[in-house]
Amino acid sequence: MVGGGQLARMTHEAGIPLGIRFKLLSDTPQDSAAQVARDVVVGDYRDLDTLRAFARGCDVITFDHEHVPTGHLRALEAEGIPVRPGPDALVHAQDKGVMRARLSEIGVPCPRHRIVADPADVMRFAREGAAREGAAREGAVREGEAREGEGRPVVLKTVRGGYDGKGVWVVSSEAEAAEPFRAGVPVLAEEKVDYVRELAANVVRSPHGQAVAYPVVESIQVDGVCDTVIAPAPGLSPELSAHAQEMALAIAGELGVIGHLAVELFETRDGRVLVNELAMRPHNSGHWTQDGAVTSQFANHLRAVLDLPLGDPRPRAPWTVMANVLGGDYPDMYQGYLHCMARDPRLKIHMYGKDVKPGRKVGHVNTYGDDLADVRERAAHAAAYLRGTITE
Repeated sequence: MVGGGQLARMTHEAGIPLGIRFKLLSDTPQDSAAQVARDVVVGDYRDLDTLRAFARGCDVITFDHEHVPTGHLRALEAEGIPVRPGPDALVHAQDKGVMRARLSEIGVPCPRHRIVADPADVMRFAREGAAREGAAREGAVREGEAREGEGRPVVLKTVRGGYDGKGVWVVSSEAEAAEPFRAGVPVLAEEKVDYVRELAANVVRSPHGQAVAYPVVESIQVDGVCDTVIAPAPGLSPELSAHAQEMALAIAGELGVIGHLAVELFETRDGRVLVNELAMRPHNSGHWTQDGAVTSQFANHLRAVLDLPLGDPRPRAPWTVMANVLGGDYPDMYQGYLHCMARDPRLKIHMYGKDVKPGRKVGHVNTYGDDLADVRERAAHAAAYLRGTITE
């Protein structure tokens, strides 16, 4: 596995019962997964010779992030090294411009978007939206409609490298739009979607085409970072849930994804779902499956990349809630464990072995049960106590 973060750590854990020997390419010996894996290579995944040396003797290469250069992965494939997901699929999670173009080509609903050249082009994109809305309201573009773009929010994203809110800006003027272009990479403009909430559809697909779909979940973001995931998404109609699952499975098939695919979605106020982002690896929106599903996303990702039969994705309880534990000013986790475990014997705590720093994801908790309000309260309390924002 290329990458030594918490996703690799939890994937390694899922492979232990199967006796899977796990080799890790990690940035440092202190990385989350490097602390627990036996066979660790410390090196730069951006260096092709390092990747080649790491891959020798491996049955298959997979990832805990999408940042390995696409050309490097093509070189590994050309040398007969199985890469899953392969570069032709993974590029759609690496490059937002490529992803949007391909999804539009295959008919997947997305926010209105296009690559923009400069801040002035961002304002033209905003004016195009205003003109479309005006035409929809009145059947024609009103005089002066083109001036309405200024002040309308537009979402800007660097096409590569962004995550957890990084590389994403919401701008309303030409001056505000200047910042994203300083990165020196193409910039994607998207309409700011009027949505009710964010959802995620997690699916897993194997090389011989077997695929499974987990229940669609609600993902609650705070400051651009996932805070809470509720499985299944409360109040989601069976029809829209099935549509989201079918769409995620279709995307996995069309793009040739091998392994886990997370499709992040907007549920709009008019009852549709639009694709926001793709991730081709285990994903924060699937952490609940460790304790809430018959087979976790990590176990199924391993099964898929090794071309083993996939496990049952069904939930074990009516409700499961995952809450991320962010670092705060409370580094003494042992005292937190004493309180949280005594208060809630059913609580499942997953910590990543990271140094505690304010705002850093250092772990998550899972709770489950029959009553959603109770399950949510238990998860929120444990995450807040472990962070140190509450003390009782």
